[in-house]
Amino acid sequence: MTNGAGTVAAQRAEPRQEAPGKRRPSERARAERRLGWLLCAPAVLIMAAVTAYPILNAVVLSLQRADLRFPGNNEFVGLRNYGDVLSSNLWWQDLANTAIIMVASVAIELVIGMLLAIVMQRAIFGRGPIRAVILIPYGIITVVAALAWKYAWAADTGFVPSLLNLSSDPLTSHDSAMLVIILTEVWKTTPFMALLLLAGLALVPDELHEAARVDGASTWQRFWRITIPMMMPAILVALLFRALDAFRVFDSVFILTRGANETESVSILGYNQLITRLNLGIGSAVSVLIFICVALIAVVFLKGFGRTMRQRQV
Repeated sequence: MTNGAGTVAAQRAEPRQEAPGKRRPSERARAERRLGWLLCAPAVLIMAAVTAYPILNAVVLSLQRADLRFPGNNEFVGLRNYGDVLSSNLWWQDLANTAIIMVASVAIELVIGMLLAIVMQRAIFGRGPIRAVILIPYGIITVVAALAWKYAWAADTGFVPSLLNLSSDPLTSHDSAMLVIILTEVWKTTPFMALLLLAGLALVPDELHEAARVDGASTWQRFWRITIPMMMPAILVALLFRALDAFRVFDSVFILTRGANETESVSILGYNQLITRLNLGIGSAVSVLIFICVALIAVVFLKGFGRTMRQRQV
C-alpha cells in the first residue's frame, strides 16, 4: 500500500507534459493579447451601439404588427411579417432587379477597373494626373452623380437622347431604365474597383513576368497565368466590397426612377414600407431579409477567399 501511494504521489508531482504541437503562450504574448483587446474595446462598444442595437431593434419590430398610423394596435405576430414579405411577388421582383444591378454592374466594373488599374500602373508620364482624373467620379457624391445622369438622359433636358437619336425618354421603360441605373453605378464606382485592383497589381513581382517573357510566354499568357492568379485575393476583396455595396443600391434608383417602371430595388422597397407607408413591422422584416442576403453574400465570398489562400499556400 505504501509503495502504491508513493507511486501515485510521485505521478502527481511530475509536471504534466504538453501535447506535441501545442505550446502555451508566453507571458508577453498574453500581455499583448490583453492590450489588443483593450485597444479594440472602444471600437467594439461604439460598433455595438450604432450597429448591433439597431439590428436587434429591427428584429424585434419585424416580429410585431407595428404601424405608426395605428400606434395603439401594436401586437406580437411572430414570423407573419416574414411570411407576408416572402409570399409577395413584389419582394421577388425587387430581389431580381437588385441581383441584376449587382451582377451586371460588378462584372462591368471588374473588367473596366482592371484596364484602368493597368493604365495607372504602367503610365510613364503624368502618372499622378492620370490617377487623379480616373478617381474623380468616385469622389462625387452618389446623389449628385445620379442627378447628372438623370438630366443627361432626360428627353427634354438631356443631350444623350438626341445624340443617340432616341425618340422617347429612356427612363420611362423598364429595360432602358435598368440599363441607365447600371451605367450610373458603373461610372460612379469603377474607380474604387480600379483602386483596389491597383493595390493587387503592386503585389505581382516583376521577376515572374521577366522569367515568363524569357521562356517565350506572350503578354496574354503572362496576364492569365501570372497576373490573375497572383491578384486573386485582391480581386475577391474588390468583388466582395462592390457586391455588398451594389446589393444595397438605393441612391441611384431613387434619384433616377424612384422605383417606377418595375425598377424598384429591395432597399427602395424597405424605404417605401418604413418611410412612406409607416409600416414598421413589414419594413423591419424587409430590412432583416436584406441583412440576411448581405450576410450570405459575404459568407460566399469569404469562403472563396479562404479557399484561394489555401490553394496558394499549397
